Amino acid sequence: MNTQEILQKHNLVRTSCRQSIIGVMLSAGTAVSEEEIKGKVDGTYDRTTFYRTFKTLIGNGIIHKIVVDNHLVKYALSDSGMHKSHHVHFYCNRCGMVKCLVGADFKTPDLPEGYIEMETELIVKGFCSHCNLVI
Repeated sequence: MNTQEILQKHNLVRTSCRQSIIGVMLSAGTAVSEEEIKGKVDGTYDRTTFYRTFKTLIGNGIIHKIVVDNHLVKYALSDSGMHKSHHVHFYCNRCGMVKCLVGADFKTPDLPEGYIEMETELIVKGFCSHCNLVI
C-alpha cells in the first residue's frame, strides 16, 4: 500500500503532513521514534500540526505505539498487514531496532471475573540477526 491508499482506506483527507509521516514510516521498514520521523518528514510543519496529525493517525489505527520502556517509544504502521490486536514486537538491545513480528500472535491470559482488558503488549528483547553476528 502507498500513502494515498492507506489514507483512502481510512476515509481521511490526504494532507502533506499525513503523507509525509506515513511515507517516512513506509520507507523505514521498522518501527521509528517520533524524533526519527520529525527528522525525515518532507516540509516544515509546526508542532501543533505535527502532533495533531500524529494523533489522527493513531486514532484511526494507521499507526500504533510501541512502548519499549520508560524512555523509549516507537511507532509502526498498522496497515502493513502485520498489526493485529495481539502481536509481538522485538527490540534489539544493541541497535535499538523495534519490529513487529509477523505470525507471532498471542492470547491474553484469562482475567478474573469483572476485569476488562484495555491493552496488552508483548515485547521480546534480545539481539537482531545483524547484531547477533557481532556478539
